[in-house]
Amino acid sequence: MNQRPHGGPSGVLAAQVVAWQAVHGRNSLPWQNTQDPYRVWLSEIMLQQTQVATVVGYFARFLDALPTVQDLADATLDEVLGLWSGLGYYSRARNLHRCAQDVVRLHGGAFPRSATMLQTLPGIGRSTAAAISSLCFGERVAILDANVKRVVTRVLGFDGDLALAAQERQLWDAATDLLPHPDVAAQTMARYTQGMMDLGATVCLPKKPLCLLCPLQSDCRAQADGDPQRYPVRTRKLKRSSQSIWLLWAQSPDGAVWLSARPTPGVWAGLQCFPLFDTEADLWSAVQQPLTTALQPQDTFVHVLTHKDLHLHPWVLTLDSRADLGALGGQWVAADQWPAMGLPAPIRKLLSRT
Repeated sequence: MNQRPHGGPSGVLAAQVVAWQAVHGRNSLPWQNTQDPYRVWLSEIMLQQTQVATVVGYFARFLDALPTVQDLADATLDEVLGLWSGLGYYSRARNLHRCAQDVVRLHGGAFPRSATMLQTLPGIGRSTAAAISSLCFGERVAILDANVKRVVTRVLGFDGDLALAAQERQLWDAATDLLPHPDVAAQTMARYTQGMMDLGATVCLPKKPLCLLCPLQSDCRAQADGDPQRYPVRTRKLKRSSQSIWLLWAQSPDGAVWLSARPTPGVWAGLQCFPLFDTEADLWSAVQQPLTTALQPQDTFVHVLTHKDLHLHPWVLTLDSRADLGALGGQWVAADQWPAMGLPAPIRKLLSRT
C-alpha cells in the first residue's frame, strides 16, 4: 500500500536532512557552493547516468573551454561534441547546445528562475529544472532523480509501481509533501535538495544501504520492515538488445582518417564516425574494387550501451594516399584534428591505439 509521509508538510524530515547535509554531506564538489545556474545546470546534465568521478574532469575541461552560457551558445556543435566525447548519451550534449542558444536568444542570457519556465528549455526535465531552481534560486520544488526516488520510496514505504504514470505522479506529490516548511524554504531549499541527492548517492545505496548512517533511519518504513532493497518498485523493464555494425576505418600514410557525421536519429547521432554498415557485404560493396585488396579485418569487440550491446567489426583500409572516398560521405581528417572532435568512445579508443 502506498504510504504518505510522517508529519506531512511540517518539514520535520526536511530539517533532519538539512542538518545532516551541513555536517556529513558532500560540500566540496566543483559545482557546489555556487548559485551560478550555468554551472549547476551543466553539472546536472553531465551527472545524468554518469558517475561523479567521471564528471569531475569533464566539468573542469568544459568550463575552461566554455566558461559562460554565451560561450556555449556561440560554440559550434562539433566543438561541444568534442568536449563531451567519451561521456556518452550524446543527446545530452546536443540538447545542452540548443538550450544555451535558447537561454541567450529567448532569455537574454539569464536562466529562468522557476522550475516551470526552466522545463520549457531543451533537455531540461522536471527533476533537473527543480534542481536548478532550488539550488540557485531557493524555489520550493521537489527533485526526483533516480537516487532521490530511492530515498523517498524507502522512507515512505511507497510500493506503487513506478512503471505506471499514475504512481509516478503520486510519488511526485509525496516528495513535495516532504519539502521544508514554506516559512524556511528560501533559506534551506538548496541544502535540502543537495542533502537528498547526497543521501541517495552515499548512504541510501541500491544494494546494502548504510541505514545506520542515515538521519532518517528512525522514520524510514523500509528500514523498519527490514527490506529496503525492495524499493523502489518498477515492474516494467526495458529489454536488452544487440546490434552488429561493420566499421570502415580508412587511413592515409600521413595519419589522416576518413570521418563523417552520423545522421539524427540513430546510433551516435551527430558525432564524427567511421562509415558504418549493417553487414560485411555492405562494407565491401561500398569500397571501390581496386581498393578492396587493402582491406584488413580487426578484432571484433562489444561496446555496451544502456539497453543495447553493439558488436563492432572494424575493417582497416590502408591507402597510399588520400584517395577520393566521397561516395561514402564525409572527409579526410588530419591526425592532429580528430582528437578535438566529437567521436564515439569506441572510435576514439581505436584511433588512440595507432
